[in-house]
Amino acid sequence: MKVKSIHFLSVIIPTYQQEKTIVTNIRRIQKVLESIRYPYEMIVVIDGEGSQTYHKLKKSRINKLTIISNKKNRGKASAIRRGMKQAKGDYIMFMDAGNEIDPNGISMLLEHMEWYEADIIVGSKRHKASQVHYPLSRKILSYGYYYLVKALFNIQITDTQAGIKIFKKSVLKKILPRLIEQKFAGDLEIIIAARQLGYTRIYEAPIKLNYTFSSITNAATIKAVFRILLDTISVFWRTYVMRYYNKK
Repeated sequence: MKVKSIHFLSVIIPTYQQEKTIVTNIRRIQKVLESIRYPYEMIVVIDGEGSQTYHKLKKSRINKLTIISNKKNRGKASAIRRGMKQAKGDYIMFMDAGNEIDPNGISMLLEHMEWYEADIIVGSKRHKASQVHYPLSRKILSYGYYYLVKALFNIQITDTQAGIKIFKKSVLKKILPRLIEQKFAGDLEIIIAARQLGYTRIYEAPIKLNYTFSSITNAATIKAVFRILLDTISVFWRTYVMRYYNKK
C-alpha cells in the first residue's frame, strides 16, 4: 500500500492598505491551517508602505508568519511573486487577504491537488459546487472576461481571476522567471505560462465567496477594467506573437 507523503505548504497572502482588518484575517486563515494535516508557513507581502499593516502584524506575534514589505506599491501579481520566491513549501498557495474568500476552502484545494496529482489547482467561482454571492454588475463583468479569455487563449479553465490558487513548487520554479505582469492579469499569465511550458494538469476546485464590491460605475473600478483588458492583450501578444513563455 502506497503511503502519501505529507507536503509542506506555503501560503502567500498579498495585502494593500488593509491595516484595519489584516490581523483578524490572518488569524482566521491560521485557524484553518492549524486544522489541516499539512505543516505550513504563512507569508504576508505588504505591497507598499505608508500604513500600519506591518506594525500591527509584527505586534500580533502570529506564529509561523513571515512579513515582507515593499516600499512602493508594485501590484498584486508582483507581491505574490515576491512571496513565492521566498516560500519553502512543496506546495505553494496564494490567497487574497480580505474576507471575500472563505479560508475553509484551503483544504478543498489541497485535496484536489492530491486527488488529481495536479500541477495547479485553481479556485473557481464557476465550479458547480461553489457558493458565490456577488452583485449582478460584477457577474456581468466576470462572464465578459471569461468569454474574452476563452476566445483569446482557448483554455478550459472557467475562472482565472478568483484569488486562491495552489501550485507545485517544481512547476513554479520553471514559471516564475518568465512572469512579467505586475497588477491585474497576473493570475491569467501564470496559467498561460504553465500551459505554454507543457504543464497541462490544471484543474478547478470549488470555493465559497462573498463579494461586497462597489458599483462598476465607480471611477477606480472602470480604470481597473480598462487596465486588465490592456494587460490581457499584453499576455496574448507575448504568448502568440513573441512566443515569449516557451522560449528556452
